Amino acid sequence: MDELLSGLRAAAEATRVRILFLLAHGEANVSELTQILGQSQPRVSRHLKLMAEAGLISRHKEGNWVLFRLREEDLGGALSRAIVDLLPGNDPVLTGDLARLEEIRNRRAEAASRYFAENATRWEELRSLHVREEDVEQAMVRLAGQRPIRLHVDLGTGTGAVLRRFASHAAQGIGIDSSRDMLAIARVNLEAAGIRNAQVRHGEIYALPFPDGFADFVTIHQVMHFLEDPARALAEAARVLEPGGRLLVVDFAPHELDELRTGHAHRRLGIAAEHMAQWLSRAGLTLVQHDVLPPPWRKQGQGLTVSLWLAAQPASPALATPKMDRAT
Repeated sequence: MDELLSGLRAAAEATRVRILFLLAHGEANVSELTQILGQSQPRVSRHLKLMAEAGLISRHKEGNWVLFRLREEDLGGALSRAIVDLLPGNDPVLTGDLARLEEIRNRRAEAASRYFAENATRWEELRSLHVREEDVEQAMVRLAGQRPIRLHVDLGTGTGAVLRRFASHAAQGIGIDSSRDMLAIARVNLEAAGIRNAQVRHGEIYALPFPDGFADFVTIHQVMHFLEDPARALAEAARVLEPGGRLLVVDFAPHELDELRTGHAHRRLGIAAEHMAQWLSRAGLTLVQHDVLPPPWRKQGQGLTVSLWLAAQPASPALATPKMDRAT
């Protein structure tokens, strides 16, 4: 009872309700919320502090940023989502807030598009600055195992490296990317490798051009840290997986290299294991295995750990028991 009353008191203010509404559409930092709400940073920070203390929202630090999101678990998370669900969809204040949030996201998306266009021809070089890609790709193949792959879909395919790696394991492969510059490089790479059972298409990771249950194997390689809404991307990936189909996600573990955000368009500094577990669960997927690759070498004293998550549509009893955090 005390926890419920504390949460209700913390939410009983117009600006705090607006903040809950915005965080229901994805995580944000104080600066972004200040821009959207048109209020001072100290005032917004106080609202966030009170709601975090009441368990309505959660906060996590990534380098120089502190990001806020609706709490996923416990009574506070249930209460915050119940409040958001009760809000009228046509409220002019809330629709204005949402429009300003979309403006911020659009500016970020434009900056990311420019980055990908400017760096498409040297993408493989950039991708190898901190992690040995050949080690990561070998770990992906090991984790996928010997199970035959009917149709492999690679989301955010970039220059097609993962498509090329799995071409001998899959009957057919399709890569999706929103950058036409990346796709142009990927097509050249596939042709140069003589790969005939894979192709690439232009598309958005949040709205894939495929029907439900389309593929039996989906990969998302080093893409999540660029995304505004990773949970939404995972839900879309789950939609196109057939019963028993598998999803393999690869990304950096949490780190403190802020230069990747400022210089390389990273939205988040790695993906925490607990966040991934929550997102997969919300997408209706079962976590099968989580492996970790420590950096095998370091460049100028810095290296990034890579996490690999294998998840599945819960159709086979053999895939139901998760094995967590085994170092590869």
